[in-house]
Amino acid sequence: MGRDTAEDLAQETLVVLEEKYRQISRIEELLPLALQIVRFKMGAQRRKAARRGEYTAVSVDDVPLPDHAAGPALLFERNQMRERLRKAIGEMEERCRHMFRMKLEGMNFEEIRAALGAHSINTIYTWDFRCRQKLLERLGGSWDGEGRPQ
Repeated sequence: MGRDTAEDLAQETLVVLEEKYRQISRIEELLPLALQIVRFKMGAQRRKAARRGEYTAVSVDDVPLPDHAAGPALLFERNQMRERLRKAIGEMEERCRHMFRMKLEGMNFEEIRAALGAHSINTIYTWDFRCRQKLLERLGGSWDGEGRPQ
């Protein structure tokens, strides 16, 4: 237990003695009572530290941090997929290109409906489904580029 914690416990003990045991003035009664209060306070402090995991904490310097950077192979695959998507979307009809652009800009279906002037949001759902199906067909029926459905 560190010096700061010990000082805090001593101060808390004196506060308890002052507030609850003001009528005791003899040192023969006060000292055992103070030691018992400190013992209870120390136990509470240890339980609190155990609950918080302070005894089992690991230093940040001791934990190796994982490298989440994409490796060269993953970067190559992403670039290939990006180029395939650009080419496939570029060959699609204008409405599908606009829908994909608006979705990438973060617009929701209601905003897309208003922008495209559709009367029903269900129309937008249908157009979106058909555009995604067409895109999937242009990519060869798969998102992974190897012809396997996922």
